[in-house]
Amino acid sequence: MSANSRLTIAAHALTWIGLYQRRGHEVATSEQIATSVNTNPVVIRRLLGELRKAGLADSRRGAGAGWILARDLAAITLLDIYQAIEPGPVFALHRATPNPECVVGHGIGPAMTAVYDGVEVALRGELAKTTLKDVLRDILQAA
Repeated sequence: MSANSRLTIAAHALTWIGLYQRRGHEVATSEQIATSVNTNPVVIRRLLGELRKAGLADSRRGAGAGWILARDLAAITLLDIYQAIEPGPVFALHRATPNPECVVGHGIGPAMTAVYDGVEVALRGELAKTTLKDVLRDILQAA
């Protein structure tokens, strides 16, 4: 099973748009963003569509079409992005109910739920601490 990179790609796209706008450009095209991410513009459009529904990005149509931030980089946290693109829990229990006659089958759900709930709280807490302004600052310091 491979790791999910959607949060990274979404943060990349929004941070890129924010930097592009800071440099005096009004809108960024999917093609421009996709070049930075090194992916297909369709991937970027789909992801930004989800972020638009969450109020993090917006799009303009017609002449000068492209993407803009709906909020300032300082007002967008990694948690905001995560919630927009990964609305479900990080981990799930079995798809089919385990055998309740088995001691492990009977107790695995409650035991794992307790662990998963802690992981979810920690994950959300960490993501809430970082804004895209912080991400851009770190990127520019490393450059």
